[in-house]
This record gives sequence, structure tokens and C-alpha cells, in this order.
Amino acid sequence: MLSHSENLRFGGDMETPGRIAATPDNLDFTVENVEKALHQLYYDPNIENKNLAQKWLMQAQVSPQAWQFCWSLLSPDKVPEIQYFGASALHTKISRYWSDIPTDQYESLKTQLFSQIACFSSGSKMVLTRLCVALASLALNTMPEAWPGAVSEMVRVFQEEGGGVDGRARCLALLELLTVLPEEFQTSRLPQYRKGQVRGALGQEWGSVCPLLQQLLQRTDSPGAVKARVLRCLSSWVLLDVPLSESESLVHDCFSALPDPELFDTAVEAIVNAISQPDSQRYVNTLLKLVPRVLALQEQLREAVQSGDMETCHGICRIAVTLGENHSRTLLEQVDHWQGFLALVNMIMFCTGIPGHYPVNETTSSLTLTFWYTLQDEIMSFETDKQAVYLQVYRPVYFQLVDVLLHKAQFPTDQEYDSWSSDEKEQFRIYRVDISDTLMYVYEMLGAELLSNLYEKLGRLLTNTEQPTSWQHTEALLYGFQSIAETIDVNYSDVIPGLIGLIPRISINNVQLADTVMFTIGALAEWLADHPVMLSSVLPLVLQALGNPDLSVSSVSTLKKICRECKYDLPPYATNIVAVSQEVLIKQIHKTSQCMWLMQALGFLLSALPVEDILKNLHSLITPYIQQLEKLADETPNPSNKLAIIHILGLLSNLFTTLDISKQDDESADGSAPPVKTAPPPPGPNPVVVVLQQVFALIQTVLGKWLNDSQVVEAVCAIFEKSVKTLLHDFAPMVSQLSEMLGQMYSTIPQAPALDLTRQMVHIFASETDHFPPIKALFELVTSVTLSIFQQGPRDHPDIVDSFMQLQAQALKRKPDLFLSESLDVKAVFHCGVLSLKFPEAPTVKSTCLFFTELIPRCSDVPPLARVMQEDGKLLMQAVLEGIGGGASRSLMDQFAEVIFSLNKNCFSLLVVWLKEALQPPGFPSSRVTTAQKDNFSQQILRERVNKRRMKDIVKEFTLLCRGLHGTEYAAEY
Repeated sequence: MLSHSENLRFGGDMETPGRIAATPDNLDFTVENVEKALHQLYYDPNIENKNLAQKWLMQAQVSPQAWQFCWSLLSPDKVPEIQYFGASALHTKISRYWSDIPTDQYESLKTQLFSQIACFSSGSKMVLTRLCVALASLALNTMPEAWPGAVSEMVRVFQEEGGGVDGRARCLALLELLTVLPEEFQTSRLPQYRKGQVRGALGQEWGSVCPLLQQLLQRTDSPGAVKARVLRCLSSWVLLDVPLSESESLVHDCFSALPDPELFDTAVEAIVNAISQPDSQRYVNTLLKLVPRVLALQEQLREAVQSGDMETCHGICRIAVTLGENHSRTLLEQVDHWQGFLALVNMIMFCTGIPGHYPVNETTSSLTLTFWYTLQDEIMSFETDKQAVYLQVYRPVYFQLVDVLLHKAQFPTDQEYDSWSSDEKEQFRIYRVDISDTLMYVYEMLGAELLSNLYEKLGRLLTNTEQPTSWQHTEALLYGFQSIAETIDVNYSDVIPGLIGLIPRISINNVQLADTVMFTIGALAEWLADHPVMLSSVLPLVLQALGNPDLSVSSVSTLKKICRECKYDLPPYATNIVAVSQEVLIKQIHKTSQCMWLMQALGFLLSALPVEDILKNLHSLITPYIQQLEKLADETPNPSNKLAIIHILGLLSNLFTTLDISKQDDESADGSAPPVKTAPPPPGPNPVVVVLQQVFALIQTVLGKWLNDSQVVEAVCAIFEKSVKTLLHDFAPMVSQLSEMLGQMYSTIPQAPALDLTRQMVHIFASETDHFPPIKALFELVTSVTLSIFQQGPRDHPDIVDSFMQLQAQALKRKPDLFLSESLDVKAVFHCGVLSLKFPEAPTVKSTCLFFTELIPRCSDVPPLARVMQEDGKLLMQAVLEGIGGGASRSLMDQFAEVIFSLNKNCFSLLVVWLKEALQPPGFPSSRVTTAQKDNFSQQILRERVNKRRMKDIVKEFTLLCRGLHGTEYAAEY
């Protein structure tokens, strides 16, 4: 079916296409040809023919001939699909080509549309709707000047007898027209000033619509279909911000319609739309009258819960939550009506705790969670005295909420849970995360008393020997603790020692409970660092769980947290932790990502041991993998041994990411930024360097066989990159041999990871006199090799170009002296940069702009850079202008602006000349900009040497002009 959105997808008049299959050679846009193309679209089995027909029909729809054939296609003897296309063509012409219609044709077009709607009021519903949308579009284009009182005329025309159409059909057609009118307004392409005029005119027309809707809704003999259409119509109109006071009686009528199952859904939608309008909070008295109407639904809600009617529960809950969420402050402030609002809050509490397990037995409770955030925010936003009064009333409510949420978070019985689908289990997991977030938020209001409350309940549960407790109850209480401890600093809570003491008493006979115990211990890792005496209570549980594949994620992540936070208190346990970890690694209990986390945990753990103990543990930990790697290195490359090699290299990388024997702030365990050293490391070689030197020859052997494989190369580079990031200057003994290896690798098969590792080495070691020679030699070698790639054609290697530009930028930043070397072809590097600015890949262009913003300020200190800038700076300016003119993504304009800003600050006199010469050719950088606009742009740039933000705005403005987007809706989003 040709939908409204599909019609709008193809803009502008198109040329008539060539022959399309199954249609005649003469492709004039005639009724016959349109019918044949539609037949082809719906019934031709060949998808290519369908696509051609679709494209041709889109062209037909916007052609001048559409005015002729659309009326013929609406003929009563045509099938609905053909009639629908005719109606769609009419709507397209009216909504998108309104300016083509002569003013003297408005009246006849309106009359014809009224006539067609009358004809189709008893015909095809889809054609009727499309004709109503066409008339609505005409009304929006003519009101209020050319068609004042449009809506009252629509009502009058359809209320008149005649045309052989029965009253019910006429009534439904009118309601359809009145419903689509506001909808068409919301999606119309009217200019902003017209939108305001038309919205005002429609607002005045509500006076014609409201009595009609009321009359039809209140009449006892109105058919159900008419009432349903009335409710839909109301829904549509209230979205135009009809004042709630003016729709009040209709909203009350909607409440009266709720007991009717046929009207329930549309009535709910209308009520929700009406009371969620931003303006509705102004009408306090109307809102106060609605509270008892909502409370009166509780009986219907309870009956729906008892009968398992999820749809009714859902609808009533939506109404209660919408009123509470949108108007909690307004209703809180009406202190004389506090009991009514408290009753509404308790009704929403009932919806939160609705019986059954989400999402299998109920889907309502999740709707209520944001209400509790909103209510809390409003209460906490009052001044202190007022807040204290509200807290007296609502703190007990929120303690009750915690009980309700923890009850809802409970798992079902094992048997029931096993019967759930994977999708239901995933929805339940997300629901529990939402509950966790809510509990964390509620802590802000309830504070330490909440933790005491949870602790007392858990204590009673675990110490009550008379009554057996379900694991679900225990797990939910622990989940509550975990939710809060994960994000809130609980170091000052006096109940945590008791909680840690209770954990070993939990009888763990279930995976879900065990998982939550693990995550709770993990959430308390920072607390354990301040109270290391308690480690002996929980560490055995974690190590035991490590051997269970079902607890893989929770046990490994918890051990990692403990090793990171408590590493200086773990030496007494280190032997045991390493032994258990080695055992689970050898048995391959965990998946790859958990093995990597485990290695990171061991890296943290070993960091706190004496160097000789680190080496001893590293030897026992790594030797099995080294032996395996030696064996793999001898084998002929194949997919299975490739995965094994990458796995082993990954284990080493992750171990070296966190193994750092210097005292430091561990803010960045993932290696995203170098850690901050706070004390010097012990004397002697770093254990990581010792291991790397021992395995260096083996890694070279592996590389020799796998140099063609980018994933293996990446894994090798990652070992060194992560080691360099962690060790920083302690990596020094490896600089010379790693530089040599990188040079050989890159010369044989250039790959981006080698450049990224070179950049890391330049960053840390280029400024050190002892290491400058090998770094300089490596930098010159990879630059030379990359320049040869540019000569052969770099388009197939955007990743290499990206990494190369980042390397050059880093070299300029850390050691501009590298560009003084006679062995470095600075001019060629500059030209590569200019070429890279024209790449279609945005990350590559960003890195290149960074290179130029580092290069330009250093021209004054580095003569070779100054020479090349003097000679070829104009090429850079042309490339930047080309990108701004439309050659590059609009997302890159800030980066181009930074290059221009740098040129303006550092090479002003040259920039004046380059701009003038570059912008001189007609049609450059875009045929859409005039000479005057180019001159204005040039002057604005040259004036702006201080404010970078302003420069970015100038460039954005000019790029919109170049692309023909200035003043459009796209520009507004930019």
C-alpha cells in the first residue's frame, strides 16, 4: 500500500522514467497507465518491477497530470487500491504544491472534496480517511483568511440531510474529518508564522467541535462506533493545547465511558492526552475535580486484577500515573485537599505492587516507577519548613514503597522461572534494574534509616529458625542492599559490618541468590578496603564461586573489584587467590571476557606484592601459556590456532594492564588514560619488563607467521601498548628492541595498530635523550613507509591514514624537533595531510584537522614547517574550504573552524592572500553562494582572532549557505 509517508519520501518533480516492466511504452501519466502501474506494484512477483512501478507512481503523483487522473481514479467503479492512490495524489498535490493552485480554484476544489467524502462515507474506510486528510490540508492552507469558520462549515455541511447518505455514515465521516484535522496540523509543513496563525484559528474552532462531541457522547442512542470515534476526535484536539477547563465536561464523559469495554482504550487515551498537556496544570480546580473520578476507578481496577484483565489494569494505572506524574506539585500545594492526593498516591502504590510477576502475569507496575521519582523531586524541592511537613506524611509511604519494590523484584519459583521464555527473563532483568535505580534514588530521601531497615529484615529472616524462609525473599533484600551500595557511599553506615557477618549465614542453594551475594560483596569492595579485617569473611565465598561457570560474571567481577580496591590488604591471601584463579583458567571454566577480567584482577593483586613474589607468581601463572604459545607458533596457521594465539596474547595484555608496582591512583583500570604515579617504584627492573624480555623472541616468531593477519598483529601490539600505558617510563629497557620490531613489522606489512603503538612510544619517550635515537629512527621509518602508501593510493587504507595523522600530531606536540631531520620529507607529509582532508571517513578527517592544528602554531619554531606552509598553505586552505562547501560531513565543521582559527592566529598575512585567491573562482566552494556572501565570510573570518566559538558559528553559517540549507528545518537542528 502506498502510505502517506511513502508519498512524501520522493520530493520535487522528476523526469519521466524509461520503460518499466508490464507497462506500455507510452508512459504518459494517464489513468490507464497509472492503473497498469498499480497492478504491477501489487501483483507482479518480480521485486525489481515492483520497485520500478513504485518509483514511476511517485513521479505520477507529483506530476501536473495528477490533477486530471486523480478524480478519475476515485470513480465508484474502481477497486479501493486505485481509489486510494487517487486520494493520496490529491493530498500530495494540496499539501506539497499548494502554491500551484490558483486562488479562484479553492472553492471548487473544496466542493469537490466535500462531495467525494460524502460519496465515500459509506465506502472504503482507507479512501475516506485519505480524502479527509486532503480536505484537512486544504483547510489548513486557507484558514483563517480564505476559509474563515472552516470547522463550523464542515459540521454544518455534514449535518445537512441529502445525498442519499444515511445519518450515521455522515456522522462518522464528519468525525473522521475532525479527527485528522489536528493530526494533519501536527505533521504539516506550514511555515512557522503560519503555524501560529492556524493554531490560533483552530483553537477558536473548538467552540464548534466541543458541543458536537458532547452531544454525541451523552446521547444514549449513539452507536458504539460513533462514541469511539468521538473519543478519538477528542484525543486529537486536546493535543492542540485546548484549555483543560474547556474540555473538562468531555473528560468527565470519558470517565463515564470507561466501564464500556468497547470504549475503554480510546477513553483512556483521551483522558491521558487531556491531562498530560503542559498547559493543564494551570486549571487547579479542574484537576481537583478529576482526583475523585480517578479514585472512583479503584473498584474497577480491583475487579480487573482479580479476573486477570491486564489491559484494564494497564489503562486505569496509566490514568492515575498521568495525573500524579504531571501534576504532583500542583496537587501537593493544595493543602486543604491533602487526603485526596494521598489517596491517589496510595492508588498508584497499589498499581506498583499489583499481584503477579512482571512481565508474565502483569505489565502495569513498571508504568509507575517514574512517578515516585517525580513525587520525591517535588517534595525535596520545597523550602526546609514546608519539606519537613511533607516528609512527615510521605516518608512512611516511601518505606512502604521499598517493601513493595523488593517484593516485586523477587524471582518466581524455580519451576515457574524455568517455564519463562528468554525474552521474558530479559524483560524481568531490565525491570529489576529499573527497581534498583528507583531504590538508589529513594535512598536520597530515606538515608541511613533505609539501610538499617533492610538489615533488620534480613537479620530477622536469617536468624528465624522456626519459620523456613524462601531464597527469593533473602535475595530480594540483598538486592536492595546491592542497589544502594553500588552507587552510594556506605562507608559511614553502621550496619555494613553486621551485613558482612550475615552473608556467610546465607544458605546458598540457587544460582540467582549466589549471583546477588557476589554482586553485593562486589558493591562493598570500597568498604572492605577501609575494613580489611572483614575480608576473611567473604573472600572464601568469592573464591568458591569462581569455580562455578553459572556464577562466572558475578564472581569474576567481584574478585576484580576486591583486588582493585583492597590490593594492599590482600598479600596474606595472594597465594590462595592465584592458585584458585590458575585452576579455573586451566579448566577453561569461564568465557573469554571473564578470563580477561580475571587476569586484570590478578594484575591488581600482584601489584602489591614484593618484586620477587611477583616474579615467582608470574612464572607459575604465565609458564603454561608460554609453553602453549611456543607450540602454536610452530604450527601451520589455521583458524583454530589463531583464536588460541589471540586468547593467550589477550590474557597477557590484560594482566599487564593492571600490574603496576608503583603506588598510584587507580582511576583508570581499563587503560583509557595513564594512571597518576604518586611514588617511585622499587629499584631494579620492572617484573612486566622482565617477562616481556623473556617472551620477546617468541612474540617475534608468532608475528613472523601471522604478520598478514590484522587481528593477531592487533593483539601483539595491544600487549606492548597496555604495558607502555601502565608502566610509563619503567618501560624504558624495552624501547630499543620494540622500536626495531615495530619498524620491521610496519615495513613488511603496514597496519594501523603498529602506528598507534608508535604514537604511544613517541608520547612517552620522544623527549628523553637516551631514547630519542631509536624513537627518531622508528618515526622516520614508519613515515617513509606511509608516504609510499600515499603514492600508491591511500583510499583503501583509511585506518592507516587516520592513525598516521594522529602519530604526526603527537610528534608535533611532544617533540617538534623530529621535523628538523633531513631524513623526513616534511613537504610530503603536509601534502598527505591535505589529501586526507578529502577522505569521506569522518574520523580520518578529524585526526587530520588535529594534525594541522598542531602543525600551524609550530611553524615559527621549526623552519621546515614554515617553508612548507609558506609554499603550500593555500592548498590547505582550498581543501578546508572544499570540505566546508559541501565536500565533508557537516559534523566536521568545528574541526575545520579550528584549523582556520589557528591559521588566523599564526599566519594572518598569508591567510588574507590565500582566502582571496581560493574564493575567487566562480562556483567554489559551492555554486549556491554569491560573491558577496563569500566576501562576507572572508571578512568575518579575518576579523575573528580571539573567540574560537564565534569562528565555529561563522563556519557553520557558511556551510549551510553552501549546501542550500540556510533557514531550513535542517539548519534549526544543526
